This record gives sequence, structure tokens and C-alpha cells, in this order.
Amino acid sequence: MPKQPKAGRGTGDGHRVVVLGGGYTGMLAAIRLAHRTRRTGVRVTLVNPTVRFTERLRMHQAATGQGLAVHHIPDLLAGTGVAFVRGRATALDPRTRTVTVAESGQSGQSGESGEGGEGGGHSAVLPYDTLIYALGSRADTSGVPGAEEHAYTLDGHGPAGRLSVRLAEAADAGGTVTVCGGGLTGVEAATEIAESYPGLSVTLLCAEEPGAMMGERARSYLRGALSRLGVTVRTGARVTRVLPDAVELATGEAPESAVCVWTAGVRVSPLAARAGLAVDERGLLLVDETLRSVSHPEIHAIGDAAAVHMPWGRLHGTCQSGMPTAAYTADAIARLLRGRPVRPFRFGYVHQPVSLGRRDAVIQFTHADDTPRRVYLKGRAAVRYKELVSGSPLPFYRLSRRMNVMAAVSRAGRARTGAAAAPDMSAAALTG
Repeated sequence: MPKQPKAGRGTGDGHRVVVLGGGYTGMLAAIRLAHRTRRTGVRVTLVNPTVRFTERLRMHQAATGQGLAVHHIPDLLAGTGVAFVRGRATALDPRTRTVTVAESGQSGQSGESGEGGEGGGHSAVLPYDTLIYALGSRADTSGVPGAEEHAYTLDGHGPAGRLSVRLAEAADAGGTVTVCGGGLTGVEAATEIAESYPGLSVTLLCAEEPGAMMGERARSYLRGALSRLGVTVRTGARVTRVLPDAVELATGEAPESAVCVWTAGVRVSPLAARAGLAVDERGLLLVDETLRSVSHPEIHAIGDAAAVHMPWGRLHGTCQSGMPTAAYTADAIARLLRGRPVRPFRFGYVHQPVSLGRRDAVIQFTHADDTPRRVYLKGRAAVRYKELVSGSPLPFYRLSRRMNVMAAVSRAGRARTGAAAAPDMSAAALTG
């Protein structure tokens, strides 16, 4: 059992916990911690630039004009006692333990990270005793000239809405769409666009084969779905510049592209690095085995914002791993405030779910280290499974307001997430 540092100034009554970021992980951490500490006087505040909760797992649907249910953060927090501040964290001072927040106007449109949502409000300074850093990540358009100006992303309802308008315009003209990035997000975007707009010519540019992390049978099914939907796949393609009407490749080619969708790589908020916290080369917070900052233990990092290492390797940013880090951290803080020990975080992957339009999907089941098992799902069964995955966070939050629910499937103890000695009530959130 590792030595347990103290939880921070003051425990119990009046202890202030600020959660930065109201995406999948920040929302769960805030709700679960409020429930865990409901009789202790702990005050939890959630900061996010938008009132609307962003279902990142569904942004490819929003980009094709599909109407999504509207979930407001204050409604999700109702009855929990969590205070909501709408704004963007602009500065973090670990010395004084304060966060400066530029409070957003009603026009703010950003995703779940705390980097967007500029508005006409004013700045506020929030003091904290414990900070949960859950700012997430967004598409990295900084590395290729023109991508920031001309490429569209799936970083939230605002960007997805703008892409939806542009796709409709391109469809009327019979244009072309280029999706840059062959990961699961790129595959979902390409297949959703191709199915929704059969008149568009869709090309998927990727460094390696789409679904390269999957087993051969799942990859073969994925390739067949891309072919069936008419998506052109170019592997080994490296984009060197994005133009208003074309995409330049390292080969010197510049294929026409009326719409460029960027899903190649992500970046995190620079807030932690600017504040002098220990971060890795990508800007992720360096954390110990209990997900606390190695330089500032009063700060806990979860989801995409944390550089989390397991015995088998490093976690990569997915909702599947992010939700367990949030549940674990809420439990860990509650235990620390009661002077109880905290077990190290342990997690193992379960699956790689990918939708292939609205009527098809493929699910690759995995070992804990995310390498493929032999078992996979395809077709209608996979569609139902994927919908369960995408839809699980919202009911999970509602349950978490009243009870402690497991945030991941447990497999022989390798994917257990609860920090407490006793197991939580069993209800799996099969997040993707």
C-alpha cells in the first residue's frame, strides 16, 4: 500500500472541490463525489464553458444533421448539491489554490474541454482545497498548415453543427469530402457521412489500415462496410497542407476536397503546463498510481488530461477508460477526506466499438491491454451493442446521484475501478 498524502487544507465541513471540465469524466466525478460526501459538508463546484452537455460519442451523428437529445448540465446536476459555473478556465495558480474562470455569455459554443466558450461575461476566481482536472482533449489541427483555418472537427456541438451545414451545402453541389485520420473516430465520421449523403464522394486518408488495432476478422468486416458505403480508403497518406478546396499530400498530389474533416490526433489544454504542473511531452498531467499530480497532490487528473500508466502500458484517451478514472477519483477523494487509505488505480480495456453508419457496426472485444481477442460482433447485434455504449453515460449519471455504481466491467480484478475496499453495486457502463 503506497503512503497516502493528506487530502489538502481542511477536511469535511467547508472542504472545496472544483472540477474543471463537464464532459463525460468531469460530470461523473462531480456527481459521484457529491453523493459520496453528501453528509460531510464538502462543497463541489463544476466548471464548464457550455450549459449543454456534449455527448462526444455522438458528434459524428450531429455532423450529419441528426437531431440529438438536448441535455443541460444544471438538469443533470439537479438534486446533487453540485454548484455549476458556466465559464472557461483561463488560469490556474497552484500556489494560492485558485482557478480564474472567464464566465461565458449565452452564445458560448464549445465542447467538453474548458478551452472554449468565449463570451461577454466577466472573470471570477474560484478557490479550491482539492482540484479535479478533467479538461479533456480536442482535435489537433496545429501541426499541419491550413488545418486550423479550413478543416472541420467534431469537438462539440458548435463545430459539429458548422460541419453539418457545410456537408449539406457540399451535398447539394455533389462535392467531395476528405476525412483525415483512420482511427475509430475517422471511420465513424466517414461512414456516417457516406450513408447520410450518398451523393458525396468520401475519401478516408490514414497512415495505416483503418481499424488497425482490431483483429483480422473485425478489420475485414470494417473494410467491407467502407467499400459497401463507397468510401475510398488511402493508406500511407500524409497530409502536408489543407486548402479551402483541396488537401495537399506528401506525394505532391492535391486532390479536390470541398470539405475536410480532421480526426488525426488530439491535443490537451495548455492550462496545466502554464501553471507549472508536472506534465509529459504532450501536456498531460503526470500522476501517481492514485491519479494525483506528482508535483501537486491536491490536484487529481482524470480522462484524457492524465498520463495514466498501467503495468501493461499507457492508457489512451477514450470514454471507456475515462469514466473509470472519474469514478475512482471521486471515491479516492472521499476516502482521503475520511482519513482512509486508497488503493492504486487499476483498469483493463474491454472493447473497441465502432459504428458504421446507423445500420451497421463492428465491436472488437479486447484483452485488458486493448489487444484484440478472437471474439467480435458485427451487424445488427453490434448496432444494438454500440447504442448501449453510446447511451450509457446519461442513465449512469442519474443512477450515480442515488447510489455508487461500477464504472467498468470487472474481469478477474484487472478492470476494477472502485477505490473502496468493498465492491460497488454492479451495473456496467460500457462506454466506448
